Amino acid sequence: MIASAPEKTTHSDTLLTDRITRLRKERNAVILAHNYQRPEVQDIADFVGDSLGLSQQAASTTADVIVFCGVHFMAETAAILSPRKTVLLPDLEAGCSLAATITADQLREWRGQHPGAVVVSYVNTTAEVKAESDYCCTSSNAEAVIRSIPEDREILFCPDMFLGAHLERVTGRRMHIWMGECHVHAGIDPAALDAERRQHPDAELLIHPECGCTSSTLYRMSSGDIDGPATVVTSTEGMVRRAAASPASTFIVATEVGILHRMHQLAPQKQFFPASEAAICPYMKLITLEKVAAALERMAPRVVVDPKVAARARRAIDRMLAVSAGQVAAA
Repeated sequence: MIASAPEKTTHSDTLLTDRITRLRKERNAVILAHNYQRPEVQDIADFVGDSLGLSQQAASTTADVIVFCGVHFMAETAAILSPRKTVLLPDLEAGCSLAATITADQLREWRGQHPGAVVVSYVNTTAEVKAESDYCCTSSNAEAVIRSIPEDREILFCPDMFLGAHLERVTGRRMHIWMGECHVHAGIDPAALDAERRQHPDAELLIHPECGCTSSTLYRMSSGDIDGPATVVTSTEGMVRRAAASPASTFIVATEVGILHRMHQLAPQKQFFPASEAAICPYMKLITLEKVAAALERMAPRVVVDPKVAARARRAIDRMLAVSAGQVAAA
């Protein structure tokens, strides 16, 4: 397996970049891109980050237009936070397998079985699910959100079962956890990690908490079955920061492979190996430079959230942002 390296820019990409630069200025647009986007899409973005960082950017931007290079729930979140802005998603087919594992009707039924419980929904959910929730969270701030909830309150966490199990482990809270998963992260299993560790025994291991290998890896570490370099469980943005700051020179990265591009940009002297080369989200790869340019030219496809749903979902998102800012908001 070859370590990640920057992809070469083609003449066609250069022409598209110039076109996007012109249109961005004409439309007073900001381009936001998730860490899993194609390298060339990340390179033309005004801001690249994880779901929390992108949400914060969407809430604070002064641009008239937000071009969201990510997936549908992310563009919905931007539309909720910036209702007066035009939010464009270059491909409306960019969905999320995790968000699809729970509906608003299912959450209402589940909540009805636990009256008085606090519902914490991962950002990888639809606007309708967020509207039925008390708090939203991302992998960056999920622990802080859980810790902000009084210990005598029952918690329903949805929809990612691996992140939920990780949160129980790090906070000591027992929660009711929805049995959903991201098909990409669930596919990164312990066997794949073991194979990479054998090839790169000196590599530091970075694991996203959505991964199916997280619980078993941490258990094996605590039992002494795994030793050697550090193993860090963190969000995509935490991975990027760790890769730049760590004294290690080699890393095995257990998340979607798109993040390797940004890691290599920030630490070009280091080597990054994917825990699984198959960890590719087809939805994240639907956005292309051609589609970004077309969206800016046509001012479509546009993502709009029903105002009543948006108002209810915003409460959960605002509580998440308040926790991240150090201001605990009661549910």
